[in-house]
Amino acid sequence: MKNSLLLFIAFLAFTSCSKNQGKKNIAITGIDSTLRPGDDFFKYVNGKWYDSVPIPASQAGVGVYMFMNYPQRMRLQGILDSISQSKNPTGSIAQKVGDFYASGMDTATIDKRGYTPIKPLLSKIEAISDVSSLMNFVVNEVKVDNSSIIGFGVSPDDKNSSMNIAQVYQTGIGLPDKDYYFKSDSSTVAIQKSYKKYLAALFQQTGSNAKEAIKNANLVYDIDKQLAVSHKTKVELRDVQANYNKMAVTDLVKRHPNIGWTTFLNNLGAKTDSINVCQPAYYDALNKLLKTIPIANWKIYLKANSLERYADDLSKPFVDASFEYTKVLSGQAVQKSRGEIMANVLDNYLGEALGELYVKKYFSEDAKKRMLILVNNLQKAYAKRIDKLEWMSQSTKQKAKEKLAAMTKKIGYPDKWKDYSNVQIARNTYFENIVSAATVAYQFQLAKLGKPVDKSEWYTTVPTVTAYNNPTANEIVFPAGILQPPYFDNNADDALNYGGIGMVIGHEITHTFDDQGAQYDKDGNLKNWWTKEDYAKFKSRIQQVINLYSTYTVLGDLHINGEMTVGENTADIAGIAVAYDAFKMTEEGKGNTKIDGFTPDQRFFISIAKIWRVKMKDEFLRLWINNNPHSPPNWRVNGPLMNTTPFYDAFNVQPKDKMFLPKKERITIW
Repeated sequence: MKNSLLLFIAFLAFTSCSKNQGKKNIAITGIDSTLRPGDDFFKYVNGKWYDSVPIPASQAGVGVYMFMNYPQRMRLQGILDSISQSKNPTGSIAQKVGDFYASGMDTATIDKRGYTPIKPLLSKIEAISDVSSLMNFVVNEVKVDNSSIIGFGVSPDDKNSSMNIAQVYQTGIGLPDKDYYFKSDSSTVAIQKSYKKYLAALFQQTGSNAKEAIKNANLVYDIDKQLAVSHKTKVELRDVQANYNKMAVTDLVKRHPNIGWTTFLNNLGAKTDSINVCQPAYYDALNKLLKTIPIANWKIYLKANSLERYADDLSKPFVDASFEYTKVLSGQAVQKSRGEIMANVLDNYLGEALGELYVKKYFSEDAKKRMLILVNNLQKAYAKRIDKLEWMSQSTKQKAKEKLAAMTKKIGYPDKWKDYSNVQIARNTYFENIVSAATVAYQFQLAKLGKPVDKSEWYTTVPTVTAYNNPTANEIVFPAGILQPPYFDNNADDALNYGGIGMVIGHEITHTFDDQGAQYDKDGNLKNWWTKEDYAKFKSRIQQVINLYSTYTVLGDLHINGEMTVGENTADIAGIAVAYDAFKMTEEGKGNTKIDGFTPDQRFFISIAKIWRVKMKDEFLRLWINNNPHSPPNWRVNGPLMNTTPFYDAFNVQPKDKMFLPKKERITIW
């Protein structure tokens, strides 16, 4: 769990200027007409649902957004159940996927093996005698997706985006973020205690008595905390310029003699003369700690790290211990079904193979074609908005439109699927299947080092309900998973599709021009394209977003972190604005014909509220606020709509209403 606590991928969209082809038969239900829309629009649209829907015991929340991945897992499980029961040709995608799933569903064999699969790993740790052998162990684990104390990867060079370079980043801690080690509020303290209890349980399962296990857990926590001191906060990590520190390996060798970069890279098989050290302070601290912390303590730390890495892949006592920690962290009441867990595992390790099977069953070419039309039309609407900006000079407008026009659009699924031919899968060796898949994934990364960037590569799996913007490629990506109701529906009228997937498209385009994306040029390089005056004006508007969202609260007085969420909030505000402009170019948007008693504009804004229809456990919401760069769902609705003048007109929002902002205070960036 150490290196996979929370992966929240950026998420939103955009739609079309074409004549509506929908059937206009999607009824809007659940509106609470006893509430004023301008007081709390999220509740006006979603309140009846929110008050009545139960959260499944195996989940931390329910609804759309990231929780739509729950029913997606059920779809995937159906595919996996079927294919695992078929006789498939050896080496085929069907055989690998089916047998991997079957091996994970065979919990009797997994439980019988106990922690036998990682005993050789623990023996290797026990054999560590000095810093050199410690680092040799670390490098071998990097090759199987266990970053322990060094986070290594290969990705595009921010200042030469056509080429891949080696990158290292801060890692090494078990709690979600550095702040968890230093806060003293009751909720955080409960998480700290649960984490230590989890570590102690892992040690006990591998032979330590209770007293020794507690001692070891505290020792590991202390090392974690020492590493956490050097970590950047999530707000600091938003500074893309500060995260670019390309250094010669020869200089790093002198700077970090205890890490031994030359030997480390040679053992990785990574041939390079430079590395981008994303967070240098972490590696400066690590270099010192490798000498000041006794080797015996490092061995205990590495045992804990390895046990955490594989706890969910071992027998039931390890899985149960992992879940007890998850329960405190997220509020999830009971463990997920084994089938759902395995659908997630297959999505992680053989994601494109599973995606290929998913597309054949659930995604049509018609949907892909219509989505491309929507994206293209949103681009046109965005260009028009740029032309109308009063605060931006003509020269910067031209650069912005060039960047917009150069944007790559990926929809549905990749043009070519990933090759898994080197992954070895057998039906009775679940743990070894995971190691084989992780090893091949590392080799895939390593093969990119020093090579031109493959612009066709995807960084999410096809069934995932998400979307993302990749600034180094100047691209926006919409996998098949999100192209379903309530985001996208071929049977819906334009108002619903523009308010749904249209807002998401507009959001993702805006990431090209948010506080981070605006620092990249049209080719994806970290390079200034602004005039000094225009960039100062842009930054002042970004600060307005930070200031406004910092006033919003959940769970009583828990404030949104305006600095951490500014990119997503900027994208929400502009995403709605551009989606609305594009909608007004359609036949329905130009008219005023009511459907189900609602005007086109009202249906557009209701659709926006429906795509963030989410209910979550308080524990998960607290986790969200502390770690997620997006605002909570209710503020993804009410926050941007407070800054959207057409919303005021559509629902007659008045100064007495709680969501009212005077017109001069409403934020417009793009």
